[in-house]
Amino acid sequence: MGISISPRLETELRTRAEAEGISLEAYIERLLRADEQAKSELASLAREGLDSGELIEAGADYWDDKHRRLEARLNDR
Repeated sequence: MGISISPRLETELRTRAEAEGISLEAYIERLLRADEQAKSELASLAREGLDSGELIEAGADYWDDKHRRLEARLNDR
């Protein structure tokens, strides 16, 4: 199956692949694997966050309090 891409993008991909000493196809496969890994890691982090404890309502009051506590910590230094 062929895929059409702009000549500029093809040149960029070929340049990067050549710099790594691999074929264009291998470089694109590597990009796709890296993208899948990143999606998997993001999903894992999202699950970890959801399972990390009680939910917090992060409204304006929450952020105001966070900023006040951070400023206090910075001023104590």
